[in-house]
Amino acid sequence: MRHLLRYLSQRLYTVWAVFWFIVPFVLIYPWQWFFSRRPNGGGVVHSLNRFWSTFSITMWGMPVQVVRESPGPNPRPCVYVANHGSYVDIMMLFKYIPGFLNMMGKASLARVPVWGPLFGRVYITVDRASAVSRGRAMVAARRSLAAGQSIAIFAEGRISPTPGKELLPLVDGAFQMAIEAGVPLVPVGMPLNHMFMPDVEKDLRVRFHRLKIVFHPPISTAGLTLADIPALKERVAEQLRGDFLPEGAVKPGPSTWRRPAIAAPQQQPKSVNS
Repeated sequence: MRHLLRYLSQRLYTVWAVFWFIVPFVLIYPWQWFFSRRPNGGGVVHSLNRFWSTFSITMWGMPVQVVRESPGPNPRPCVYVANHGSYVDIMMLFKYIPGFLNMMGKASLARVPVWGPLFGRVYITVDRASAVSRGRAMVAARRSLAAGQSIAIFAEGRISPTPGKELLPLVDGAFQMAIEAGVPLVPVGMPLNHMFMPDVEKDLRVRFHRLKIVFHPPISTAGLTLADIPALKERVAEQLRGDFLPEGAVKPGPSTWRRPAIAAPQQQPKSVNS
């Protein structure tokens, strides 16, 4: 019975979360559609995205711990380098990073129905398998930084299959653009997002779980060259791994109303001399 009640409560909470994800998006979508087609409408669209993220996260009701290790505001522009463990990562960055934030996301985001074209028109998309796409994304990122707009990038390149436990190797792009533009890097750790919304195919489920986002102190890139990228990547990776928590080390399994099966104890092999 306990497992059945837990299963039902998870399903009900998933319905609640999806409802408060869709409703604000439907309300602001006409405005997003209109301003995404305006020459200078990107800032308005991002403000609408921040409202959407803030409203949804508030209605979901889970506590969020925000840790800012730097006493003052982060420099602008800068490059935010975040780990990637859940689709809710983007909403967390939208909510907790002030000002216009130019996201760099995978090209497949632009193909998501309804919302994808908006993302593709306002933010930067990249197909990492295409050298041409990577080059265009880097040019767009340089222009954004030169215009004083900060950029956020998930340097793992994709959602980690073991978020909260293992960090995928970081790609060079974020570090290269920061060094070439001479702007600081700000590591951002989100160690528990996957506990709230795991990345599971064909089975959307949301679990009520506390969240945490950590903004580490900015790392200056002044005087650095591309030869410093490996050391810089390892420094950032060490900080992001340091944000991992024991409660987030095990990715939630599939929801089920049945009692989990208990593995039978293994029998000890008989001695040859017995």
